[in-house]
Amino acid sequence: MNMGALSEDEISAYHRDGFVIKRGLFTLEEAKLVGETARNDHAMDSAATALDDGGGNKVRLSLWNHPGSGVYGMVARCRRMVDSVEDLLGGEVYHYHSKMVLKDALTGGAWAWHQDYGYWYQNGLLFPDLCSVMVAVDAATKENGCLQVLKDSHRMGRINHILSGEQAGADLDRVNEACKVLEKVYCEMDPGDAVFFHPNTLHCSDANHSENSRWAIICCYNSAENNPYKESHHPSYTKLEKVEDSAVLEAGKDDAARSSVEFANIADDDQSAKSLAEDDG
Repeated sequence: MNMGALSEDEISAYHRDGFVIKRGLFTLEEAKLVGETARNDHAMDSAATALDDGGGNKVRLSLWNHPGSGVYGMVARCRRMVDSVEDLLGGEVYHYHSKMVLKDALTGGAWAWHQDYGYWYQNGLLFPDLCSVMVAVDAATKENGCLQVLKDSHRMGRINHILSGEQAGADLDRVNEACKVLEKVYCEMDPGDAVFFHPNTLHCSDANHSENSRWAIICCYNSAENNPYKESHHPSYTKLEKVEDSAVLEAGKDDAARSSVEFANIADDDQSAKSLAEDDG
């Protein structure tokens, strides 16, 4: 087993509950560096896709498939992240993609209840052997629309997802019944805290009506043994080169190369949600 940041109790909690919060996975200095880099990243801003939440607000999202060698890449490739995910999944993983959720003050929209595997399934992944890690760049609170999860919902398996507006959401009848019997947890986090969650864990977030932004970076990993059987807009197995944890701050010293990733065109490239409309239409 790798020497990841998660204890045996935390690993057990992940498998039992479908998620686990790791406090202080990154330092406040590291979280500030990621936030400062992202807010000054004109390429990220111009690449951001705004998805309507159906209530008049929009969630902005920037996504990249390969981690790169800048600050974002060092977050995704550092040992405390990768070794922890490999401890959870029981073997080698690779970088499936990362994204920055830009939930701005007063205008940041909501995310409907969904499972990540609800649409990653469309990409040719036979098994839900993936893991997402959301790292708080800003403080995440109930007021600014923090992540909400349904504890133990990963045991429900994959739920049918339907395209509603510009977001893919899980079958609401099933979600409503699950909400009656499962505990809803608000993942309030300080900058640098992280939540690891299973791809079948139901999660959502409310709109941000506060005066504080809620930005977060989400790094998604797939098991090396779960290589997709068809091509999609996310990569097939690509060996992930781990870096030491110190690399995050080191990357911040080079202003010119801080970002150093190629952002995806979500509107044109992402067929996961669009295929749901075709399947259900």
